[in-house]
Amino acid sequence: MPDRKLEKGGGFWAAQIDELEQRRGFAADMGGPDNIARQHKAGRLTVRERIERITDAGSFREVGTLAGTGDYDEALKLKGVTPSTYVAGTARIDGRPVAIGGEDFTIRGGTSFGAQRRKGGQGGYIEDLAHHYKMPLVNLIDGAGGSVTSAKRRGFVTFPGVDGFERSVELLGEVPVASAVLGTAAGGPAGRAILSHFSVMVDGTSQIFAAGPPVVKRSLGQTISKEELGGPAVAVTKAGSIHNVAETEHDALAQIRRFLSFMPQNVWELPPRLPADDPVDRREEGLLDIVPEQRTRPYDMKKLVELVVDKDLSFEIRPTYGRAIITMLARLGGRPVGIVANNPKIYGGAMDADAARKQIHFMELCDTFHIPLVFLVDVPGFMVGLKAEQDGTLREGMRAVYMAAQLKVPTLTMVIRKCYGMAGMATCNKNDIDLKLAWPSGEWGSLPVEGGVAAAFRREIEAAEDPKAREKELEAELRAYASPFRTAEALAVEEIIDPRETRPILCDYIALAEDRLRIGLGPRAKAGVAP
Repeated sequence: MPDRKLEKGGGFWAAQIDELEQRRGFAADMGGPDNIARQHKAGRLTVRERIERITDAGSFREVGTLAGTGDYDEALKLKGVTPSTYVAGTARIDGRPVAIGGEDFTIRGGTSFGAQRRKGGQGGYIEDLAHHYKMPLVNLIDGAGGSVTSAKRRGFVTFPGVDGFERSVELLGEVPVASAVLGTAAGGPAGRAILSHFSVMVDGTSQIFAAGPPVVKRSLGQTISKEELGGPAVAVTKAGSIHNVAETEHDALAQIRRFLSFMPQNVWELPPRLPADDPVDRREEGLLDIVPEQRTRPYDMKKLVELVVDKDLSFEIRPTYGRAIITMLARLGGRPVGIVANNPKIYGGAMDADAARKQIHFMELCDTFHIPLVFLVDVPGFMVGLKAEQDGTLREGMRAVYMAAQLKVPTLTMVIRKCYGMAGMATCNKNDIDLKLAWPSGEWGSLPVEGGVAAAFRREIEAAEDPKAREKELEAELRAYASPFRTAEALAVEEIIDPRETRPILCDYIALAEDRLRIGLGPRAKAGVAP
């Protein structure tokens, strides 16, 4: 047998190590200098640069470095290797392990290179790593997935679902999955971006769609640009397919790091607690000036949230979609918490279909990863009118009510002003202790007094000498019964609080919730977060 010891100046191992280093060099060269320069000219980083920037320095351990297509001479001596179009491995983000991977657009535009086993994408090895080691998965998406040329290479076509999204779906109930769309995503990569707990795309350089402009033109005869079809104005603001938009790739990667900082490693762990630099007993005098005396005037709910949660540690999800609802990951006393707050600046806080979808996704996210929920409530009910009905507001709103009724995480309801109708039901968790607190400005019921009086006393108002005056009289009479203090007398609301007590009280209850959460660690009965 040959001596396998590495000898100085030569020997068996020297040759093998030389070839190993040569092959690693081919992988590091990616698609070559010209394609890398083209990627940079388009304002985009290469996949290796992206991995380097989002992970802790020196922590990336690549898997499948040598995968690719070799080029050999007649003597079967290696001339070169076209690397796989996917770079993947394990790394650390803020000291915690993750599985991470992304398409290399400098090689064939990131399309699949047709190996027997995939490194990444749906059914890829990187998803298996995340599943078996129960660690978060980070997808850096920059490609269009497969190609019709694969059928020629394979010799036959396959049914949809072969090496499909089974593992991608399974992961949603096990570990946090975060995706950054960093180029044009269509087909499988676009599907993976949707099958994420959090997704972000870059303004000006990212687009996402089921199929691109050539397919749209061939199928529908429509001529449309990539940006018009799937840029952030469509994918983030209108459709809500992607959660957030970033100004740059650096911003997108930073947002993923920020999102993961609130998440546990998996559903068998609690989310990470940070040292509480912000005093838990902080009383904000500014909260007394938030809610206007005139009940119909809007105010800045985001400012209210900022005064209550730990300073500079919040992260808003979907800020431009479903804007009648604010969904935000934050901390109270260093502990992660999910904030769901109505936005009186949009439709007076009424829940429309988009806001309902947004709230449903966020409740599912927090319920899956054991993050307590705080509802800051100012909702007059579901949005009404022809457009609201055409948009399916009632159906989507009742789905939000259904989801609230399925919650297992500790939940606290804080009524800031209005809490009416079925939309108000979507802010309460009957599976929990159903703790309802309120500011003195709080009001609630089946209908707001104004609309309720007009409906219930329609004939009496119409028969009055002065209908408008009679309507006002009836509103004033019934509003006396709507005092939150009368509800508190009957213990139908657990506590009326001074607004300045909001942060200390919330911090106390969230601290109590932490011990409760340890009892029920593990996956929920449902599959995880729906897209």
